[in-house]
Amino acid sequence: MHNFELQHIIDTHLQVTRYRDYAPNGLQVQGRPEINKIVTGVTACQLLLDKAVELNADAILVHHGYFWKNEPETITGIKYHRMKTLLSHDINLYSYHLPLDGHPVLGNNVLLGQMFDITVDARDDITDLLFKGTLANPLTAIEFKQLLEQKLHNGLHSVLFCGDNAPAVIKRVAWCSGGGQDYIETAAQQGFDAFFTGEVSERTIHIAREYGINFYACGHHATERYGIKTLGEWLSTNHGLETIFIDIDNPA
Repeated sequence: MHNFELQHIIDTHLQVTRYRDYAPNGLQVQGRPEINKIVTGVTACQLLLDKAVELNADAILVHHGYFWKNEPETITGIKYHRMKTLLSHDINLYSYHLPLDGHPVLGNNVLLGQMFDITVDARDDITDLLFKGTLANPLTAIEFKQLLEQKLHNGLHSVLFCGDNAPAVIKRVAWCSGGGQDYIETAAQQGFDAFFTGEVSERTIHIAREYGINFYACGHHATERYGIKTLGEWLSTNHGLETIFIDIDNPA
């Protein structure tokens, strides 16, 4: 498959034009024209790039790519080494950020809902990244923490939890993958028992305590493994491309 054809296929399926994002979605670094083998991963870090070189991949497909708003524009430091790796080995780099959080089938958030057996409420729009739903079986706040740790970290890492003044039993849950901690106030105002996301800020704990909502910070990487892996599997099933998911673990 031609590299620009692949971009068109993914752009169309993820409806990228509907999102205002913090980095360009699609083909970020052009490589060889013909693509057969793709390495997928969460972040285009040097370790993932090196793995793609070892596997002689034609392309790398990630959730976190390059050229973020407000980052330095110069190609120096680790950015230089990453670019050199891609360009010297003629590897294409594709990145899809918010479209892969919000997609109703392949997205990080809908997959998290399925993982935790949450019935997702109807959404007003595909670009709405605060997901809301109901647990199939209510859990205590501590039981839900343990479930998050087991499903997302295989029990190897703990989840940051604040349950001060919050309901002891959780039924209604809101969530947003990655750095979605600032959705907590909306979730609390709408009466949810709990809110989980990837990251935490200092202010988040005060908001959780004062609103009385259970809050869980599960790790940015841990909440965003699933969309990019599933997108790769979709490309393999529907377009005959070889895709290999490589998880470069990151506890943050």
